[in-house]
Amino acid sequence: MKNKSILITGAAGFIGANLTVKLLREGRGLTIIGLDNLNDYYDVSIKQYRLEQIEYAAKETNNKWIFIKGDISNSEIVRNIFNEYKPDIVVNLAAQAGVRYSITNPDAYIESNIIGFYNILEACRHSYDSGQAGVEHLVYASSSSVYGTNEKVPYSIEDKVDNPVSLYAATKKSNELMAHAYSKLYNIPSTGLRFFTVYGPAGRPDMAYFGFTDKLRAGKTIEIFNYGNCKRDFTYIDDIVEGIVRVMQKPPEHKVGDDELPIPPYKIYNIGNSKPENLLEFVDILQQELIRAKVLPTDYDFEKHKKLVPMQAGDVPITYADTSPLERDFGFKPNTPLRTGLRKFAEWYYEFYIRNKGDRT
Repeated sequence: MKNKSILITGAAGFIGANLTVKLLREGRGLTIIGLDNLNDYYDVSIKQYRLEQIEYAAKETNNKWIFIKGDISNSEIVRNIFNEYKPDIVVNLAAQAGVRYSITNPDAYIESNIIGFYNILEACRHSYDSGQAGVEHLVYASSSSVYGTNEKVPYSIEDKVDNPVSLYAATKKSNELMAHAYSKLYNIPSTGLRFFTVYGPAGRPDMAYFGFTDKLRAGKTIEIFNYGNCKRDFTYIDDIVEGIVRVMQKPPEHKVGDDELPIPPYKIYNIGNSKPENLLEFVDILQQELIRAKVLPTDYDFEKHKKLVPMQAGDVPITYADTSPLERDFGFKPNTPLRTGLRKFAEWYYEFYIRNKGDRT
């Protein structure tokens, strides 16, 4: 990656921040514009911590880092960024995340995931006005949630995804449809990435591994849904970021069909570890690593703080990624073992919440 202007929305988010740091450290001659509204959906101090990591990385390189506090649902802010910085590559990671939160706060998902993404697409469309070179590649976050009630595993990008079980999933499927329409109408190269249960240091506190850790430290009981019979395709953050960087550099080709009309330069890929883990086994590894990292005491009675409960609305029993198209087109497959990733999370948690910050729970 060199001599490009790159817009990353959701730059203070979990994936956005890690992507930005990697680009700053490994790219050459880059101008990276980060946009984030820094909302309080979860602890803003974690977002501030991520921004500090970005600033630190920026000082070590010759690449340029520009942060703008704003919301993609504000069309004027988005237009101004495109007009001023004319990004070559756009990575849209800004979104209201979380399956369960979408049940109680649907408005946030329509505003960010639908209206916000529409604003990004419109800005990409008009980036070609008056003969300008325009956006070379739009990469955007989708989710494994789009597979909904599909029973066939592993999930393939060829599967129908017409059965969402949450509004969050429906908005992500809508993003894919909207991107396809804009790729067809305006020849915008776009790639959607269906992420599978991303985890790691400085992740989202609403994710299970993080929430479980907070509750166990506080002596509370954790609830394991579907009586522990769920499986998740946990994907470590570094693997997700590596996949994004590879995809960014290879936009779908412009082609013309037999009707002499453009074939949409449009792709979808799964990014997952392709190794579903049983939740009970996952929790067992987590508590071992929390003890090892001194987040929990060695004599912690884990069994007293565990409760098996029924499936919750919006959940699915298994997620499992077929990543063969990603492997075929980019020569890459996520492969970080779960224990390795949870160990890094536990060590970060100790440093952030216990050693450096004191007791924040």
